[in-house]
Amino acid sequence: MNDAVNPLEQVNLLGLDLEGLAAYCEQLGEKRFRATQLFRWIHQKGASGFDQMTDLAKSLRTKLEGKALIAALPVISEHVSADGTIKWLFDVGNGDAVEAVYIPESDRATLCISSQAGCAVGCRFCSTGHQGFSRNLATWEIIAQLWYAEHSLRQRQGTTDRIISNIVMMGMGEPLQNYTALVPALKMMLDDHGYGLSRRRVTVSTSGVVPMIDRLREDCPVALAVSLHAPNDPLRDQLVPLNKKYPIAELLESCDRYLEKAPRDFITFEYCMLQEVNDTPELAHELVKLLKNRINCKLNLIPFNPFPASGLKRSTNERVKAFAQILVDAGIVTTVRKTRGDDIDAACGQLAGEVQDRTRAHIRMVRAPVVVKGASPQRT
Repeated sequence: MNDAVNPLEQVNLLGLDLEGLAAYCEQLGEKRFRATQLFRWIHQKGASGFDQMTDLAKSLRTKLEGKALIAALPVISEHVSADGTIKWLFDVGNGDAVEAVYIPESDRATLCISSQAGCAVGCRFCSTGHQGFSRNLATWEIIAQLWYAEHSLRQRQGTTDRIISNIVMMGMGEPLQNYTALVPALKMMLDDHGYGLSRRRVTVSTSGVVPMIDRLREDCPVALAVSLHAPNDPLRDQLVPLNKKYPIAELLESCDRYLEKAPRDFITFEYCMLQEVNDTPELAHELVKLLKNRINCKLNLIPFNPFPASGLKRSTNERVKAFAQILVDAGIVTTVRKTRGDDIDAACGQLAGEVQDRTRAHIRMVRAPVVVKGASPQRT
């Protein structure tokens, strides 16, 4: 459940959860407790070089030099929104790039992380889906987004306190279609020797990969958000093509099962508001009939962020309010997501705009150095 270790290559320790790091230390002839020391230095303190790990035996540091490294993703660009949102574009090689978004609020700070370069699901309202699918990210590429964001933000804010309190796997890609890389990354986020986040504060968003929802329930149950976007199969088939494989009834059954072990007592259903497509009062009443007394849930209505290829429009505020009121009157907890970072194309559904605008050759030309002090821009 970790990135593969090739003895002929340098191992990027960002790709090993604590169990994997312990096994690696044993390969080097070291005690397993050394893994805990290493893990803390990497994830809690943001160390990028073994010479910084002053409580490690010199003999171990010597073994690690040349065999292992702590390699961040190269940063192509950083954009800061007027509302404080920050979007980073990371180079993942071969002309591919992924985006991560930091969203500060008064009571929390959330990082939105990507799990794939592109996405194969192809939801009609999502810019990433229109980009197409390139490849899954490795565990280290997933966790490197958090590692970079957390420790670069600490540096610029002049603090050693934890900055990021919440993680949402809502960036580019369908997380549950990259399951083997996702779970070790989640475990690192949750590990008290790593980022120490609560299961309630780590959310995996899925378009509805039913078998993997069941696996996540057993392997690493965290908060779950499901992209619903329609109350019936014919409409959802058009908006979320995966629905043809896993229709709504099967999806809701898997959500029921997930709640048995979920850290929260509800599932969040995301619903992107599309003008005259899925925002009518009739569909709101159908949604109530689908969900009320069926499953404990919260509805999160998301303003659509238009992009030219979609052919869709954002629902007006009046239509969103009317839709929400029907749900609230029926007793369904409903929120309307506040749009953040839309001035830098960092809002929901907008990720991939900059990726599409850059040619693969240009991405290779404009690689920027990683600004975390001492971090290596290499990748294994």
